Amino acid sequence: MVTLAQVARHAGVSPSTVSYVISGKRSISQDTRLRVERSIAELGYHPHAGARALASNRSNVIALMIPLRTDMFVPVMMEIAIAITTTARRYAHDVLLLTSEEGPSAVKRIAGSGLADAMILMDVELEDERIPLLRQTGAAAALIGLPADPTGLTCVDLDFEATGRLAADHLADLGHREVALIGAAESVYRRHTGFAERTLAGFRQQASARGLSYLHRPCGNGHEAASGTLSRILEERPHTTGFVVQNETALPHLLSQLRQSGRAVPEDVSVVAICPDDVALHSAPQLTSVSIPAQEMGRRAVELVMAQAAGQQTSGLTLLGPTLTVRESSGPAPQIS
Repeated sequence: MVTLAQVARHAGVSPSTVSYVISGKRSISQDTRLRVERSIAELGYHPHAGARALASNRSNVIALMIPLRTDMFVPVMMEIAIAITTTARRYAHDVLLLTSEEGPSAVKRIAGSGLADAMILMDVELEDERIPLLRQTGAAAALIGLPADPTGLTCVDLDFEATGRLAADHLADLGHREVALIGAAESVYRRHTGFAERTLAGFRQQASARGLSYLHRPCGNGHEAASGTLSRILEERPHTTGFVVQNETALPHLLSQLRQSGRAVPEDVSVVAICPDDVALHSAPQLTSVSIPAQEMGRRAVELVMAQAAGQQTSGLTLLGPTLTVRESSGPAPQIS
């Protein structure tokens, strides 16, 4: 393993000069800095993380709090996490992944221990228990999600209210008069998870404004749950011709059940999904969808917390506007005699 002393000898400078180049604590001439940096690169020297943290009072770590629950679509969460990790490396930071449901205790531990320079919180609830402590500590942090009161917080999210409105508008523009939103599992709504609640609010608002008859039903994972949810909707509202689905795991089962019930997509019913593009494109038929900008959310969250860690003010909302892509699963409402 290459040592700092070996780098110093190679560059023809003192070990303390190498240390100052790495930490940035003192001004070093451009020629000397370049010579040291060339020696570091040629020898493959990697500063000891603990020593570097002590010298700079920084850990070069971002803590990512991402509770992994069985009622969440993990691939989207992991896509965001990968985007965070790759962006963090551009800032010479690593990511500490916290996946358990610790809540406020995790915020307190990270803020009080110096384990991380900043935090990114996911799976944000409207009344998230982590937020009061986050405000109290004043730690550099960004939320991927939107709580009920975002005052003083830095938040990045898809504009899910606008997403719900956009999906309702699309079905209304196609002439559908009876529509349904099939959402995430019941437990997601019991927690008042922000993305689900906000999509529902936007959908209801626009469906009412457009004079649509609508209902909302949560849906669990698996074929049996999806089949039961769809059967209950069609029993209650047999003339439902437009479906908005915010449940990636239920989508293939719902499409299969619609076929089994004798309803062709999009001739008899239209389906609009809120899901990643790869899910929409690998469905049969390919789904009209509002995509989840997972990579952009992750990238922006890192940029914002790095700005905070550098002493900049970043509080406020970054809401990404939804884009609806029309594919094979939506079409004009059928004429019901």
